[in-house]
Amino acid sequence: MRWNPVLRTGIAVAAFGLVATACGEQESIGDGGGDQAPAPSVEQDAQFEPGTTMAELNEAGTITIGTKFDQPLFGLRTLEGELTGFDTEIARIIAGGLGIAPEDIDWVEAPSAQRESLIERDEVDLVVATYTINDERAERVSFAGPYYQAGQTLMVRSDNQEITGPDDLRGSDAKVCSATGSTPSENIREYIDEDQLVLFDTYSQCRDSLDNGQVDVVTTDNVILLGFISESDGAFKLVGEQFTEEPYGVGITKGDVAFCEFINEQLRQAAESGAYDAAWEATAGPVAEEVPELPGLDPCS
Repeated sequence: MRWNPVLRTGIAVAAFGLVATACGEQESIGDGGGDQAPAPSVEQDAQFEPGTTMAELNEAGTITIGTKFDQPLFGLRTLEGELTGFDTEIARIIAGGLGIAPEDIDWVEAPSAQRESLIERDEVDLVVATYTINDERAERVSFAGPYYQAGQTLMVRSDNQEITGPDDLRGSDAKVCSATGSTPSENIREYIDEDQLVLFDTYSQCRDSLDNGQVDVVTTDNVILLGFISESDGAFKLVGEQFTEEPYGVGITKGDVAFCEFINEQLRQAAESGAYDAAWEATAGPVAEEVPELPGLDPCS
């Protein structure tokens, strides 16, 4: 079986490994939370049409990538300064296809509210940061992918018996926390009054506020919350079913169709070679029941 939306909790997440493509010489590295993934192979003979983003990055030999720094399973900076998680492994796969080695990636923190601006100001070449594709964002940036399908849900303290889903928030005085500029912060407004919503720059601030009792609920995508739960020593739990669909895409400069098509091709090849599965199993795999399938890729425009 492949992916379904049911995820299991209460599993301690080990340090995360690094992923690779299935071609080229491979070497096992990292302290993978699941099966150790082989090191990413780098396309040594990559050739691109002059003037394209791919040609420019290949010639430069480096790439700047925006991601989250505070989200276990998808984008987390370790105490040693390493970036781990499924998003970062997808980013390494894309860089490898450009002929760029992992050590030549320049990582930039990309909080939810800053992702479009980072792309528009050319401060990053792409963003892989639990970045839901939607029409409003697509007015400012283009998306490759999606490479993963998530869904929004709720996290509460483990002793909370009153809140079992979003409908329980209607008419309550529960404080609900999400990230500024995020899709979940907009979706949850359907269920709560404005004075119930608490916004921070990062979800880790929401987690801390839930832990100290300043808020009653944290809401974002299921896999992000599962990462926090896995590190909470039983302090938090998920409640209710997923109530949205959140397709994660790779954000790039608006209208760069050729770069979008290149990234989509890298995602297809990763799915076919097993690199996509290896990325998942070395990061989110210890918490998720099943390996997801690569979603159908959207046309580039």
